[in-house]
Amino acid sequence: MLKQKEKIELKGMTLQQMKDYFSSIGEKPFRGEQVFNWLFNHLEFEYDNMLNLPKELRERLKTSTSLISLDLFDYQDSPSTKTKKYLFRTYDDKVIESVVIPEKERNTLCISTQVGCPLDCKFCATGLMGYKRNLSAGEIVDQYLLAAKEYGKKFITNIVYMGMGEPLLNFKNTLDSIKIFTNELNTGLSRNRITISTAGIPPKIKELADNDIRIKLALSLHSCFDDIRNKIMPINIKYPLKENFDALRYYAKKTKTRITFEYTMLKEINDRSEDIKALTHLCKQIPSKLNLIPFNSIKHMDPDGFSGQLEPTAANLIEEFANQLRDNGITVFVRNTQGDDIAAACGQLAIKAS
Repeated sequence: MLKQKEKIELKGMTLQQMKDYFSSIGEKPFRGEQVFNWLFNHLEFEYDNMLNLPKELRERLKTSTSLISLDLFDYQDSPSTKTKKYLFRTYDDKVIESVVIPEKERNTLCISTQVGCPLDCKFCATGLMGYKRNLSAGEIVDQYLLAAKEYGKKFITNIVYMGMGEPLLNFKNTLDSIKIFTNELNTGLSRNRITISTAGIPPKIKELADNDIRIKLALSLHSCFDDIRNKIMPINIKYPLKENFDALRYYAKKTKTRITFEYTMLKEINDRSEDIKALTHLCKQIPSKLNLIPFNSIKHMDPDGFSGQLEPTAANLIEEFANQLRDNGITVFVRNTQGDDIAAACGQLAIKAS
């Protein structure tokens, strides 16, 4: 169990924050650049090995700062897809998960931004575990650093903020982590390979656009009808579809990027002919692409009520749904399920209370 919170967490500092910190303790700002380089380019987490820092400074940093944000205490491997799920313990004994998804042309790390999630989406296991707290920027970043340490920095090509939690409800720490990942001194990570997935927080979508970071944005859509979306995603009651679509148009125009709509296929809920018509209209109004996602079982969380009644659309019907959308000129991808044998697939991340 980590006991480092009383120390200053350097892993969560942007380059400018790190330079400012070193200035505040009477050191030259370039010392911040040196430590940033050690952390993110050399994946070095021991001060004793940062040999271009004076020994006196290294000893001083040991007593006042921490290079440990998370404890990687366990993992699970999928024998069929080679997907790996990491289990991390925080300083206050909370547990979070992140996932490495290897594919033919890319290797994606799915990271978490909260312990649990407050949004209670009915198809998502994370919502069933409730919400504990936001992760610090260091805890977000450390999921990448510890995975990269194991695989090698060049192995992870893409980062998606699609793990536990709603990234835009932990806005500052999420934004700081993106600034760290996309800093020009952090070689190997490209902003066009980083995606934030949100359930739809329109004011924060616009604020993200105004920060001029130009990463990819995905909306967890799952229905084009407010009455259905209210039922499966209660956040829609506060932020209905029109507000989200207006914010997405703003984001697409401001950042000159294409929006991704994530769409989990739920039997007889959002796989109807009227859903095809509504999706076609939407995707022609906003520069976008559509990811159709098979509903992954959340039975490991023993769901009851509406969550327990959800069933997946059959695979052949998903293909038919996709083909009809393609015939209408929509860019559609059907996502393959990976990691469901270790509860690491989309919508399955959760720590069940004992």
